[in-house]
Amino acid sequence: MRNYKGITISIVVVGLIFTSFVFGYVVRDIESKFFFAPQPTDFTLVDEAYQLLRSKFIDSGEIDDKELIHGAVSGMVNSLRDPHTVFFNPDDTKRFIEDSEGKFEGVGMEIGIKDNQLQVIAPLKGTPADRAGLLPKDKILKVDGVETKEISINEAVNLIRGPKGTDVTLTIARDEWDDPKDILITRDVIELISLEWELIDGDIAHIKFYHFSGDVDSKFRKIALDILDSPAKGIILDMRDNPGGYLDISKEVGGWFMEKGEVFVIEYSKKGRRKEFISGTGRLSQYPIVVLINEGSASASEILAGALRDNRGVQLIGRTSFGKGSIQSLERLSDGSSIKVTVAQWLTPKGTTISDKGLVPDIDIEKTLEDYKNDRDPQLDKAIEVIKEII
Repeated sequence: MRNYKGITISIVVVGLIFTSFVFGYVVRDIESKFFFAPQPTDFTLVDEAYQLLRSKFIDSGEIDDKELIHGAVSGMVNSLRDPHTVFFNPDDTKRFIEDSEGKFEGVGMEIGIKDNQLQVIAPLKGTPADRAGLLPKDKILKVDGVETKEISINEAVNLIRGPKGTDVTLTIARDEWDDPKDILITRDVIELISLEWELIDGDIAHIKFYHFSGDVDSKFRKIALDILDSPAKGIILDMRDNPGGYLDISKEVGGWFMEKGEVFVIEYSKKGRRKEFISGTGRLSQYPIVVLINEGSASASEILAGALRDNRGVQLIGRTSFGKGSIQSLERLSDGSSIKVTVAQWLTPKGTTISDKGLVPDIDIEKTLEDYKNDRDPQLDKAIEVIKEII
């Protein structure tokens, strides 16, 4: 398990990486001193409520003290009204960490809450969610008949994911549809495809990143060396439907395209602290580059796209990205539970925040439902056109 700071994709992955999004987290053991405040805090009310339930509740013998405590902590976390700050009980914590290793059971998509609506961030290639035809920006109105209007990310994950061979019905609303539709999905074992590449027209390297987790950095190192030995004259970095991942992996990949010492991302944390993350080896910096993004590009993929545009003037092609501009840290509590807590905002090297609004592409081009159905890709076609003009 990686032990890095800053989950850049805290948007929770359903049957992908039990988080949102988006990884690079640090796991620390926190004892009771975790519950501190700048000023002394009176927890008498909490104890009063506990004693009242113990003495008055009709089925007090059935009360599970651990569940009561977890409920209290969960209530504190939920009161912050931050969809990316989440309490995980010990089982959920274990699952979160195991899922980040890249093989699990579920439907294979990333979900998040945007504009107070649960929605699909990105289905993963070759997964049940992908085969069912789910798309970025699909709104999830119900899960097996349970409405999602007031649901938390954690609750949604627990409803949607499940063992291989079991079914889940999602009620989906899509802008192009007049009415919502029920989509039945059979869960399966999910094995993540991390990245792949091909030569287009003999001299354009098209690199598709599906996420920034696991061993993407080591796999990309091999691909980068292959590209250096190939006839490639230009590169298309394709981060469409990439929900993010480890910040460190994104930075490692970005370093191949940036000069040494260039700022990759700026972290803006509590009390106005700013920290610049420096990247750059520049071994692929001689290649002209364009970047593909869409509504499913989030967090670590947005950071990389923003770094390349700010530092190198790289053109972004596609649709406006998701807009995940915060960093989370997974903090372990003494009983094995944890809190994934928002610890900072991130800014592009020029100081731009993308929270909620996303990265607006330099060339806005849509991939329609008809394009999906007919296996057309006007966004990639445009990227090829642009890179040919540069090389």
